[in-house]
Amino acid sequence: MTKFFFGFWRFNMRKARETSLTHLDASNHPRMVDVGTKAVTARTAVAEAVVRFPKAVADVLRDGGMRSKKGPVVDTAIVAGTMAAKRTHELIPFCHPLAIERCRIEADFVSDTELAICCEVAITHKTGVEMEALTGASVAALTIYDMCKALSHEIVIERVRLLEKSGGKREVKAGKAAPRKRAGAR
Repeated sequence: MTKFFFGFWRFNMRKARETSLTHLDASNHPRMVDVGTKAVTARTAVAEAVVRFPKAVADVLRDGGMRSKKGPVVDTAIVAGTMAAKRTHELIPFCHPLAIERCRIEADFVSDTELAICCEVAITHKTGVEMEALTGASVAALTIYDMCKALSHEIVIERVRLLEKSGGKREVKAGKAAPRKRAGAR
């Protein structure tokens, strides 16, 4: 297994050099991206994490107004996710410290057992906020797990993903890169 992993890693690093990852310098060493010459634009990102509960646990939560013995599950997750989004640069080494202008987290059941957490982050800056949105959604999901683990350890956090990103070099819609608009195109 180890031999496979390192072979896979070497293959991916070779592919990374070919596609020019922004966090690697010419000598293939990690670095923070220099955003000094980038334009300041309005940037937003939306990320999602899904928490899947056993049916009995989902029923208990709904019947109890989304409260556990630890307190209000979703409200606590919103606070934790917002705090995490604001501190992403302390968790992920090459993220820039940002003064986030908006962070909105919502959580709704999308099926009998799946709670979707959506985190939207916005800023007017030289760098995007997708890592902040992903961190906010992830930590909100982790908080929900923590608040509910006394009910079951079969709770699963899944599908953490970027849904939308705008305002930078690349646009993302519905989790996929959107075609770039050409200069002068409407």
